[in-house]
Amino acid sequence: MNKEILQQYTPHGAKPEFFGNTATFEASVLNIKEIAADFYENKHFSLKLITATDERKTSGCFKIWYVFSLPKENLFVIPFIELKDAKEFPSLGGFLHEAINHERKIQTFFGLTPVGNPDARPIILHENWPTNVFPLRKDFDWKERPKQASGNYPFQKVDGEGIYEIPVGPIHAGIIEPGHFRFSVAGEEIMLLEARLGFVHKGSEKLFEILPMADKLRLSEKISGDSSFSHSLAFCQAVEQLSNITVPQRALYLRVIYAELERLANHFGDIGAIMIDTGFNFGGANGARLREIVMQINERLTQSRFLRNVNAIGGVIKDIDLHQAATLSKELQMLQQDFSEVIKVADGSLSLFNRLQGTGALSFEAAKNHGVVGVAAKAAGIAMDARVNHSYAAYDQLKFSNIETEQGGDVLARFRVRIKEAYASINIIQQALNSLPEGPTLSLPPAPLQKNSLAIGIVEGWRGDIVYFITTDADGNISRVAPRDPSFLNWPAVGEVGFGNVVPDFPLINKSFNLSYSGNDL
Repeated sequence: MNKEILQQYTPHGAKPEFFGNTATFEASVLNIKEIAADFYENKHFSLKLITATDERKTSGCFKIWYVFSLPKENLFVIPFIELKDAKEFPSLGGFLHEAINHERKIQTFFGLTPVGNPDARPIILHENWPTNVFPLRKDFDWKERPKQASGNYPFQKVDGEGIYEIPVGPIHAGIIEPGHFRFSVAGEEIMLLEARLGFVHKGSEKLFEILPMADKLRLSEKISGDSSFSHSLAFCQAVEQLSNITVPQRALYLRVIYAELERLANHFGDIGAIMIDTGFNFGGANGARLREIVMQINERLTQSRFLRNVNAIGGVIKDIDLHQAATLSKELQMLQQDFSEVIKVADGSLSLFNRLQGTGALSFEAAKNHGVVGVAAKAAGIAMDARVNHSYAAYDQLKFSNIETEQGGDVLARFRVRIKEAYASINIIQQALNSLPEGPTLSLPPAPLQKNSLAIGIVEGWRGDIVYFITTDADGNISRVAPRDPSFLNWPAVGEVGFGNVVPDFPLINKSFNLSYSGNDL
């Protein structure tokens, strides 16, 4: 059935290959823009990722892959182009803004030039990295330290009388990861805000090439620490497709429970953090308290506050027995009542809502243009959630089909979406606990991976959808893992919403997105 549906979306004359719920086909360099525009503008596919693979040793070329998804069908169509005697490819940035940073990353890490991309600056790698060394090429020696360079990163400039710049970071007063923000302001009003990231780049994509499978799974948990479970789940789901593993039903339900506990903890923390950034200390303290309760539940159930070492290829290795399930259900009832009381008090604070409403507004059009996902997209009225559009684990067996959205696109809207999602998470966990089937939690033994194949793993993390693109070689070994955290898409939108606000609003705006530096920098 998947093959028949996918076939109708491939261009006439193409010769698609099918891998489960995915179809790939070669496009020419000359028509890739036309094909991509048709998928995006006419067929209303979502662009999930653009990445590259170095296949010079086996096929004599680089390949550029364009991962498009068909929402609610859980299907992917991936055209690719081959670069055999060239190091250039046409940019989609002229009509597909969200493609710009994907293409910049390919240029920085593979040395392939997107012709027509409006931003030629490197991304993630910093000025001390030599411009002629490309770490995701297969012939890059990961054990060899490149010679240090001394380049200069050209920040965008705003000219005009009275315009001045405020540099902030990369080291901040709080205990957060490093990131540099450059404000161009007139008085206190922000005329331009640009984020310069990459300070915590750790070579994750290269490590995925060389580590054994067990360590690959552990590495996926470290892409973004507060999304450990969701990242490892996306990785596992892709590998399970490549090995044709059937995950036991009990494990699918347990994955839902753990994923929603991760979402709940982070939403509680963010709801409180947004309130404390307005000076509403009651809300801030209680958000942190509620988050800590969930973190302690995680530790009791799995021996890990961040739900690490829970996922495995073929299921999960941490079960929940009857006593634990009953205890968790009661705790969730108490948490829901507790949370409701906190929100009731917050709803009575006019000063809180005066600070939230209208601040850092992201329009529907701007969110769509940037390819924004997760809370930020839902707050701008975009109903997109991988749990519904690309249902996985046991979500399709639970009563969950309503994507929580708001229309304002401002800090208040993002605050409200988090509140709605927190309630939804409690409900989903309760459903999963009540329906938890008997049986094993892990398929054994692990099966070998298909040769010369690929798979997509997609999970709705608490920030938005997490995507893993994985390919195998002729021996059935993993040759490429390309993770895409939602932060990679959403960071540019933070700059977008800065315009017109005042500098003291930025901490609140930034907190309402609460993006991952590590997940962006990889």
